[in-house]
Amino acid sequence: MAVMDSIIQKAKANKKRIVLPEGSEARTLKAAERVIKEGIADVVLLGKEEEIKEKAKGLDISKAEIIDPEKSPLLQKYAEEYYNLRKNKGVTEEQAYQIMKDPMYYGCMMVKLDDVDGMVSGAIHATADVFRPAFQIVKTAAGVKVVSSAFIMEVPNCTYGSDGVFIFADCAINPNPNEEELAAIAIASAHTAKVLAGIEPRIAMLSFSTKGSANHELVDKVKNATKIAKELAPDLLIDGELQLDAAIVKEVGELKAPGSPVAGNANVLIFPDLQAGNIGYKLVQRLAKANAIGPISQGLAKPINDLSRGCSVEDIVNVIAITCVQAQGVQN
Repeated sequence: MAVMDSIIQKAKANKKRIVLPEGSEARTLKAAERVIKEGIADVVLLGKEEEIKEKAKGLDISKAEIIDPEKSPLLQKYAEEYYNLRKNKGVTEEQAYQIMKDPMYYGCMMVKLDDVDGMVSGAIHATADVFRPAFQIVKTAAGVKVVSSAFIMEVPNCTYGSDGVFIFADCAINPNPNEEELAAIAIASAHTAKVLAGIEPRIAMLSFSTKGSANHELVDKVKNATKIAKELAPDLLIDGELQLDAAIVKEVGELKAPGSPVAGNANVLIFPDLQAGNIGYKLVQRLAKANAIGPISQGLAKPINDLSRGCSVEDIVNVIAITCVQAQGVQN
């Protein structure tokens, strides 16, 4: 079974409630119809009810709940919660009330207060507009230093990784993570590998050096991050610094890093910075015709996922299913 098919089946087995703040956006409405019809999730659409129903003509969204934040009976409660969270940052009660009318902020507060299990947005909003309210309201999970992103990569006709399945991180959020952040990304990506991809993580901390073949401060960052990650999660299979070929090709791994528990068998690839990660996943997606599932957010206390503004209806359906499975693992 393909990874995405497996994720959808998991979502259906324990259905969750997902809020979509871009409630009147055309692709979002089509995705909502499909998600409801297929029993993947219960859906809440945010926006003006008349506009949503007008845009949804010809679609069956009758089982979706529609909430206009400006008319919601929960608006005052949400505003008070936001004020208490942000008053030390200078936010006034009146400002909090106005901010909570924004569907992006209202949706995050729904997640925070367990009125929904997760949120998916970004079809018409920039990544910063999705994560700014998420950082302010939902915040990071306990013990997590940084929010990051991962892609599940399914490479056809590939024997590397776990029969062509990999986790790539971070490819969308952190431009230049420091040692502690890189270690945190590695640990979060191991969780994504287990929960979403269904694979046992073997984590390679990537570099242009393998086991001291080059000396540079960029190599030192990866070495130190590997050490930190091992100390924080001693049960994980993790090694570095490793070049990409040493990480995934058995013969090269045995030659360059003999005795490594990861070299030649890695299925979780941690890139040293965003430039490498973003270029890397797009190269594999385009040249190897891989299925790139994501970006999947990691490290938030509750699941909120960002869409590409070029996303398809299928992309939205997939990210909703991913958010449901992430929500299944949240400890309240």
